Amino acid sequence: MITIAGGGLAGLASAYELARRGVSVRVFDPGDSPGSNSVARFAGGMLAPWCEGESAEDEVVALGALAADWWAQVTPVFRRGTLVVAPPRDTPDLTRFARRTSAHRPVTGAEISELEPVLSDRFQHGLFFEGEAHLDPRRALRDLAQSLQDMGVELLYNTPTPALIDLDCTGMAADLPDLRPVRGEMAILYCPEIEINRTLRLLHPRMPLYLVPRGDGHYMIGGTMIESSSSRPPSLRSLTELLSAAFTLHPAFAEASVVEIGAGLRPAFPDNLPRIITHNGRLHLNGFYRHGFLLAPAMAARVADQILPGDKR
Repeated sequence: MITIAGGGLAGLASAYELARRGVSVRVFDPGDSPGSNSVARFAGGMLAPWCEGESAEDEVVALGALAADWWAQVTPVFRRGTLVVAPPRDTPDLTRFARRTSAHRPVTGAEISELEPVLSDRFQHGLFFEGEAHLDPRRALRDLAQSLQDMGVELLYNTPTPALIDLDCTGMAADLPDLRPVRGEMAILYCPEIEINRTLRLLHPRMPLYLVPRGDGHYMIGGTMIESSSSRPPSLRSLTELLSAAFTLHPAFAEASVVEIGAGLRPAFPDNLPRIITHNGRLHLNGFYRHGFLLAPAMAARVADQILPGDKR
């Protein structure tokens, strides 16, 4: 029996990799449902490794390239690519983004209109990362938990974690040196007047925006990365900048309903890369920064390799 503390993204993904190798697994979590106590519920759900290469290490790109196929085993994955655009005044930012990334092709205004008709005549240049995808984070956590239960994994919610466990996946609750919180803020908008089908990234001068469709006229927007340990709701300034960027993307967002706002503290190490480390006699998987859904599959497989040496399926 392998025991795991933390039923968020890292814990559930690790449980899946262990269970699929035939191991009995038990997961402890203080929340009352899958992901209810996890910062992953505020994630964008972008499986966009090549876009992340703009600021992330090459390892993020390489490990993240495996994510879409892994997630497709347990939850719907929308393989529609990522479209990156910028207002005319910010064309140099688009050039810089292209130089720092790979696996994309330049698109003209006419091609942008073909990909997303609602953006017709709004942007003259862009980048299309055709191999990227997205998912609904909250559904993905629920579906992953259901898959684990179907495999016989014990998911114990509202249950204290015993002192002796095999793997700690408790995020910011873990007592790890150098672990720091990076605050992320988001909003979910309801705007049935427009239809967007894929992840959009807007290179905006005040705040780069990403927008991810959630279906039925709902869109998740985010973009902030704030070095802060506060988990309070988003500030008025952050929301104003997010909504202003959304308006730049399309003016119809000025009439959108704000369904939800949220903020979460994402655990990160100084290099913003996840780690598998042993601390005070306990094995930890932690530090996903903003790459949780992208890197959880590969890192969970590495954890399983370490716990079960010689059994690499």
